[in-house]
Amino acid sequence: DHLDEAKAYFRDKKIKVHTIKLDITDRKAYAAAADEVEKVFGSPPQLLFNTAGVNTFGPVEASTFEDYDWVIGVDLGGVINGMVTFVPRMIKAGKEAHIITVASWGGLMGQSGCAPYSAAKAAVINLMDSYYTNLKKYGIGVSVVCPTGIISNIGESTFTRPKVLENTGYNVTDETIGFMHYHYSFGIEPVELALIIKKGIEDGILYIVPGPDVEKRLRANFERVIDFTTPEGMKRQDDLEKQRREARGNAPPINIKGGREAGWGRARSDITWVKER
Repeated sequence: DHLDEAKAYFRDKKIKVHTIKLDITDRKAYAAAADEVEKVFGSPPQLLFNTAGVNTFGPVEASTFEDYDWVIGVDLGGVINGMVTFVPRMIKAGKEAHIITVASWGGLMGQSGCAPYSAAKAAVINLMDSYYTNLKKYGIGVSVVCPTGIISNIGESTFTRPKVLENTGYNVTDETIGFMHYHYSFGIEPVELALIIKKGIEDGILYIVPGPDVEKRLRANFERVIDFTTPEGMKRQDDLEKQRREARGNAPPINIKGGREAGWGRARSDITWVKER
């Protein structure tokens, strides 16, 4: 059990730790967990992390109400539940604190292959921006992390999502398995990301965007938004998209061989992605 592993790790370092299994979409369970935290530690947390997330992958035109309900319920609803549950308690405690919420690059720029996810993460980013301004006066900092890629188990949700999402446009195929196998073989290691987040907290940064060429990519994203406000800009973006499609067409295909054998596309007892790259 991953919680037991985490607990043992911190206890070996003589750090007091208490783990709680929680469905973050269950508001009553969230409130009970908050009560338990205060009972064990004597106060609300001074560091609150909102990190849980799920995803689907497939063509946007095939998305269903169930896709959106599930992804937005977890990725956005779970964050809202955490904030509404803990923020009043943190304010009442009167201590300096910091809230860290993991969003995604997909929230800064829409991703057609995972539209429900992009919609949820975009909302999370704006939600944290709102809290950032309002919580300053209480000595509570806010950071939202928008990584371009992390080696994590979020891709597992694409293949182990609820039964209700079967037989939708997001069904698992060799193509999706190959893409996820490829995508989650690269990215920032969790420990490296933790150090980046730590530095962001120390510097009081709102938007923590780890990844290569971040400033260049962000500028390109904002230029894209500006372009979409004029006919000339729209044409320029259409031309750029054609160039990108041609480049993708000329690129070697993603190697999907061995994807299923490696465990992609089925639930695994070990959901830590890419132990051997």
